[in-house]
Amino acid sequence: MIARTLRSALAAVVLAMVATAAVAQNWPTKTVTVIVPWPAGGPSDIAARPVAKGLQESLGQSFVIDNRGGAGGNIGSALVAKGPADGSMILITSSAPIVINPSVYKQMPFNAATELTPVTNLLRVPLVLVVHPSVPVNNLKELVAHIKSQQGKFQYASSGNGTPQHLTGELFKTVAKLDAVHVPYKGSAPAINDVVGGHAPMMFDSTIAILPFIRSGKVKALAVTGAKRSAELPDVPTFAEAGVPGVESYAWYGMFVNSKTPKDIVNKLNAATVAYMKQPEFQRILKETGSDFVGDTPENFAAFTRAEAEKWGRIAKATGATVD
Repeated sequence: MIARTLRSALAAVVLAMVATAAVAQNWPTKTVTVIVPWPAGGPSDIAARPVAKGLQESLGQSFVIDNRGGAGGNIGSALVAKGPADGSMILITSSAPIVINPSVYKQMPFNAATELTPVTNLLRVPLVLVVHPSVPVNNLKELVAHIKSQQGKFQYASSGNGTPQHLTGELFKTVAKLDAVHVPYKGSAPAINDVVGGHAPMMFDSTIAILPFIRSGKVKALAVTGAKRSAELPDVPTFAEAGVPGVESYAWYGMFVNSKTPKDIVNKLNAATVAYMKQPEFQRILKETGSDFVGDTPENFAAFTRAEAEKWGRIAKATGATVD
């Protein structure tokens, strides 16, 4: 009787494995919804729209973008975390709802660590520290001295509470032992407008957003937050080169699915996405945004997101950064 029970249990496991493999082999069998938890036209769309198009062409099924903005990316991200686990809904987002929001929101509508599975990184670009031309500094060390001379009155703008731009500003303050006032805006565009207009003296932003204003001379770039210089800004030093090591930060965008999605579907989605990222169309996007190729395995991307969550959690705790 025990032997028959074991054989039955083994047979059930084998059948389940065969069924899962068959589902993955046939996936996708229906339209896939690509949730972007930000308003249309934002930086996440730069990755999401071409990737959706590339997957549609390679996998022979419709991939439809659905922009669901709100609550710092939490609303759209929660849809995927609580949604179907059959590969019919995927998430393409910036880093905030995955690795920052859990540390700056008192309550989260989902748990990114347990309810979402990382598929692959899509873009990773350094941030740039810029100041209005009226700020009397020409390099990072002069800026640090200038901020300290203001005795707590110096302000810096960001695209909003809990964003990578905000937390990078807090990281800079912590490393350089600065006292500066954070002024959050409702998005990157209004923050840039006020810095360009001289209403705010300084901000961090991604190379994607701020590069045109650097090139036109409307802001001065003092340092980039990458481990190496940006190909788009070869004359701008890294923070380490400029004498303030320890400020390394990126605006990154990645793909995620519900954590209960079968592993074979995750692997198939990963392989198709990384293959598309190697095509000339996406290589052009990497070049235009100043990103290196960051297509990766789900396992490596998961390790990266865990490290990012730990890093920004420490900064949020040390500085008291919060959205609520």
